[in-house]
Amino acid sequence: MRLLRAATLVTPDPEAAAARYGTWFDYTIAERGVVDPALAAAWQAPASAGRRFVVCQPASGAEIFLRFVEGPLVAGYRPLRSFGWAAIELCVQDVLAVAARLQNSPFEIIGPPRRIDGLPTIFPMQVKGADGEIVYLTQIDGDLPEYTLPRARTLIDHLFILVLGCSDLASSGAWLERVGGLRQGRSLDLVYTMISQAYDLPEDQLHTIATLTHERDVFLEIDQYPAQATARPSEPGALVPGIALGSLCSPDLDAVAGPWLAPPAVRDGVVYGGRRAGVVRGPDGVLLELIEA
Repeated sequence: MRLLRAATLVTPDPEAAAARYGTWFDYTIAERGVVDPALAAAWQAPASAGRRFVVCQPASGAEIFLRFVEGPLVAGYRPLRSFGWAAIELCVQDVLAVAARLQNSPFEIIGPPRRIDGLPTIFPMQVKGADGEIVYLTQIDGDLPEYTLPRARTLIDHLFILVLGCSDLASSGAWLERVGGLRQGRSLDLVYTMISQAYDLPEDQLHTIATLTHERDVFLEIDQYPAQATARPSEPGALVPGIALGSLCSPDLDAVAGPWLAPPAVRDGVVYGGRRAGVVRGPDGVLLELIEA
């Protein structure tokens, strides 16, 4: 995974969230601190300035991070019911062993391990965390014709896909191609139980998804959400609840069409490594952070 860098999740207690991921997913703390006002301004989230954050890293040592930023529970927010970053997907070695481990954990199994028709190399399950975050845990048994997939080096390894819920899949895909230099693959119509359940739709209803790649790496999935989906409720001036921000490396920030929310600037910390970073806002208000590669 050469471009995927981090996912930022909002939680009332970053230390407690990090402890859960440490206990159940074997993640370790790579950094903790408070959000710098300049960084919060770059996110256009000034109310998030000064709030606690914790950055976690998988046991494998992969430099693909989960960042937990302090923020309150927001009335009206329900996972999968609003547009924006919807889920994180981690690669695992043995999904049945992971399911057994999580039986009595704070992570509610909302999708038990199940093979996907037409994708024999993928063996996923889905859980909901204590803060309502949706986590896919996927065993990968081989590559697909269009791209190379990562193999977990520990039982639960790194983030390898960010999932985006869209009001218009075509518009979101075109925007990600333009600002991220990515390539959108073909769209697929498939049974997507979690979306159907979230909207009280027939479980056999088909939903449209697509993936975005760079060369043979795949790291973004975009899902067409039903008409009942809404804009995400949020605290004024702060990062939105749930998964608030996706961070990718970019070969050349000067070539990004933008517009930037603030000019790219050098950022410190493990996510940035002293490199320039900037944020763009896309369809449905989604925030994408680009870090100079």
